[in-house]
Amino acid sequence: MTLHTPKITGAEGRPVIRQLDEAAINRIAAGEVVERPASAVKELVENALDAGASRISIDIADGGKTLIRVTDDGCGMTAADLPLALTRHATSKIDGSDLLDIRSFGFRGEALPSLGAVGRLTITSRAQGHDAAQISCDAGRLTPPRPAALTRGTVVELRDLFYATPARLKFLRSDRAEVQAVAEIIRRLAMAEPHVGFTLREVSDGGEGRILFRADAQPIAPDALARRLSGVIGADFIDNALPIDTERDGLRLTGYAALPTYSRGSSAQQHLFVNGRPVLDRMLYGALRAAYFDVLSRDRHPAAVLNLIVDPQRVDVNVHPAKAEVRFREPEAARSLIITALRTALNGAGHRASTTVGTETLAAMRPESTRIYQMDRPSQSSLARAFAFQAPGFAEAPSARIEPETQAQGPLGAARAQVHENYIIAQTANGIVIVDQHAAHERLVYERLKAQMAATGITAQALLIPEIVELSPTDAARILEAAPDLARLGLTIEPFGGTAIAIRETPAILGPVSAEALVRDILDELTDAGDSHLLRGRIDAILSRMSCHGSVRSGRQMRAEEMNALLREMEATPLSGQCNHGRPTYVELSLHDIERLFGRR
Repeated sequence: MTLHTPKITGAEGRPVIRQLDEAAINRIAAGEVVERPASAVKELVENALDAGASRISIDIADGGKTLIRVTDDGCGMTAADLPLALTRHATSKIDGSDLLDIRSFGFRGEALPSLGAVGRLTITSRAQGHDAAQISCDAGRLTPPRPAALTRGTVVELRDLFYATPARLKFLRSDRAEVQAVAEIIRRLAMAEPHVGFTLREVSDGGEGRILFRADAQPIAPDALARRLSGVIGADFIDNALPIDTERDGLRLTGYAALPTYSRGSSAQQHLFVNGRPVLDRMLYGALRAAYFDVLSRDRHPAAVLNLIVDPQRVDVNVHPAKAEVRFREPEAARSLIITALRTALNGAGHRASTTVGTETLAAMRPESTRIYQMDRPSQSSLARAFAFQAPGFAEAPSARIEPETQAQGPLGAARAQVHENYIIAQTANGIVIVDQHAAHERLVYERLKAQMAATGITAQALLIPEIVELSPTDAARILEAAPDLARLGLTIEPFGGTAIAIRETPAILGPVSAEALVRDILDELTDAGDSHLLRGRIDAILSRMSCHGSVRSGRQMRAEEMNALLREMEATPLSGQCNHGRPTYVELSLHDIERLFGRR
C-alpha cells in the first residue's frame, strides 16, 4: 500500500508547511482525548470532581451520541472564566511550572475545547458570589457569555457528538454498547470517590428518564469504601474480600482483594487506581496476577479494588491525553508492594474460603420448588427427653437425660464420617463442613514443600558444557539485568562476549531441560509483562505435582484421628481454603442452610 502525496504543494511541487487553524487543531486533539461518548463523560465528570462536587448527575441519550449532560454542585465558574475554559491549554489545575506535581484528574486543558470542536457544547455555571452565566461552542465557533439561571455549580451539555467530524460516527458501536461503556466509567469513578454521589440516567425518551446507576454519597467513615464497593460491585465481593492497607518505602496500598475461591472467569472485577485515578497499567495488573499466581489456575482471574498512593513527584500521569497510563520512577517498588501486601493478606486469611462456595452448593442441591414448613426448634431438654424415649426401657425420670456431644473448638469442627473414601464430613458448632481430603492435603503438602525450599534454597545443577545462546542486544541486556533474580531460582547466566550469554546452571528440580528454550520463554515474558514468573512458575508447578503424589489419595479410608489431624492442620495453614488450582478444599453449610434444604425455613 502506498501513501497519497500531500495535496498542498507549492509552485515547484514541494509540500508546503502551513499553520493549521484553531478549529482544525481542536478537532485533531479531540481524536486523542475523545474516542467515544464514554471518553467525553469521563472528562466532564473528572472536571466536576476537580471542582469539589459532592453530587454529580449524568444524563445521556442514544448512548451519549445525541446528548451528554453533566450537572454538579462544585465551585462553578464566572462569566469571565467561561471563554478561557474553552481555550486550548487553559486550566485552573496547574500553573505549568511542574508537570510532575499533578494532584487533580484534569490538567491538560484540552477536553472542553476538543468537545466544542466536534459537537454542540453549552456550559452554564455559577460561582459563589457571582451571577450565573452561559457560553456555547458549536463546532469550534464560540458565542459570547450571556446571563443565565442557575443556583450553583455547573451544567455542561454536549449535543450531537462528532457531528462536525461525521467520519468518527461510523466507528461508534451500538447505543447499548456505548451506554455500557459510559456506565463502566461512572462505576470506576464512583469507586475512586466514595464520598461523592453519582446518578446516571438514560433520557432518550425524554422526561426524568431511567436511572441506570446510582451511588449515594457515603459519610466520611472507615467503612465508606466498603459500603461503596458493596453497592457498586456487590455485597458478595466485600463479604469475600480482604482489606488491604500496607505502607512501605513511601508508597501506600489500600483497598480490597478477594479470596482465591472468589475468582472470576475474566478480569472484569479488577479495578486499579493511582492516587484515586483509574488507570490501565500493565505493570500493576501484572503485579496483581503475580500475587495470586500459585493459588489460581491460568483461566481464572482475581477480583480486587486497589489504590496505590504515591507522591505525585514519583509518578508521571502526563503520558497520554487520555491519562489512563502512568509511569513510575521506581516501578519495582510499586510492584513489590502490591505482591507483598496481597500475599501477606492471603496468607493471613488462613483456611478461609469464600462464602459463595456454600451458596453455589446450596443452589446445586436445591430442587426447583420446595414447600416451606415453618417449625419451632425444640429446646435442648425436650431433645434429651425425646432421645431418651427412643431408647429401650424408657422411664420418665431425671436420670434419663442425655448430655449433648461435646463439639470441637476448631472452626472446621470435628470429623464425624468419611463418605466415598474421599469426603470428610465434620460437624461444627453451627453446621457442617464437607472436605475434599485429597485437595486439602495436596495444598498442605505444597505449602510444606514451598517452606522447605524457601529455607534451604533451590539447588542448581551445573551443565557439563555451558550452553551458549546468541541474542539481540536488547534481549541480552534484558536477561542479564534479570540474572541475579534468576540465579536465586537456580538458573545461572553470564555474559559470553558480544550479545551472547552462557547458561551454566539450571534448577535441579526441573531435571533435563532445554536451557535455551527456557531462557527464550523467560525473555518473551519479560518483554510482554516487564517481569517474569515463568521459572518460578515452573518450579512451583513441579512442587505442586510432587504434592499431588505425596498427598492423601482419593479412595483411601482414614481413621477418625487422621481426619481430625487434617482439619487441625488446615486451620493452621495459610491458603488451605483452596487447592493448588484455586478450587475450594471444603464447603461449609450452616444449620440454617441445611434446614432450608429440607423446607424447614
